[in-house]
Amino acid sequence: MSGVRERLTSRAFSLTAVVIAVLWTTPTLGLLLSSFRPEQEIKTTGWWTMLGSPHLTLDNYGEVVSGGGNGSGRLAEYFVNSVVITVPSVLFPLVLAFFAAYALAWIDFRGRDALVVGIFALQVVPLQMALAPLLKLFSQGWLFLPAWNPTGPARFGHVWFAHTVFALPFAVFLLHNFLAGLPRDLIEAARVDGASHRTLLLRIVLPLARPALVTFAIIQFVWVWNDLLVALTLSGGTADTAPMTVRLAELAGTRGDEWQRLTAGAFVSALVPILVFLSLQRHLARGLLAGSVKG
Repeated sequence: MSGVRERLTSRAFSLTAVVIAVLWTTPTLGLLLSSFRPEQEIKTTGWWTMLGSPHLTLDNYGEVVSGGGNGSGRLAEYFVNSVVITVPSVLFPLVLAFFAAYALAWIDFRGRDALVVGIFALQVVPLQMALAPLLKLFSQGWLFLPAWNPTGPARFGHVWFAHTVFALPFAVFLLHNFLAGLPRDLIEAARVDGASHRTLLLRIVLPLARPALVTFAIIQFVWVWNDLLVALTLSGGTADTAPMTVRLAELAGTRGDEWQRLTAGAFVSALVPILVFLSLQRHLARGLLAGSVKG
């Protein structure tokens, strides 16, 4: 009887998962199909009518990527800006958080527990609340950053700094939980053999922490790539500095009726995060369970 119940339960969960997956992906499918439909059909009929009488065109993608001869899209010009903003905004907090998490997990010093609690508490600070103070600091010049100038040689530095600051609390929290769960016997054995913190960090901890590092890298990459608020506020919004999200917000036109641009632009912008996720997803599940390993 228990075996029959388990099979029924398994089938019920499988059926539920399939239904949820279909409902979740249907709007995305409709958006994808609409991106290949002519402008007039998009504005007059629903995407499901394409299933009965398909009319395909690549004009929407040509208009978005290269401008289609009228300069309305030109996402290709903003793609490089997105890459330049996103890659350092992932690497900077990843490296800093890794060193900080190792120190908090395996180096004893006064106030360590209080510091961990403080870093965890910083995650509740809203990003929107910090933008105004950051703009005030940047406009006057602060630390190693010159006065805020979106067209200057350091035009991306302020965006990198903002994304790094906003990402560090979560990165340290995630990596600390993972590193603190590593087998203590392994770390102690390496210390007995005379291993320094540098050796421990690079030869033992770094290979073991790869799932957590990749997990944070994926989350941060998707967040920064899809960010509009920080990019629009600190990049200046020009073609020299603005990422793709800023340009996507402008594709709807002044009257908000250029739907064919948005459907194509959405998939052009989503292509890179999808490729990053698919290439690194095998590490994601283990990294999200950070701290579950017991020594």
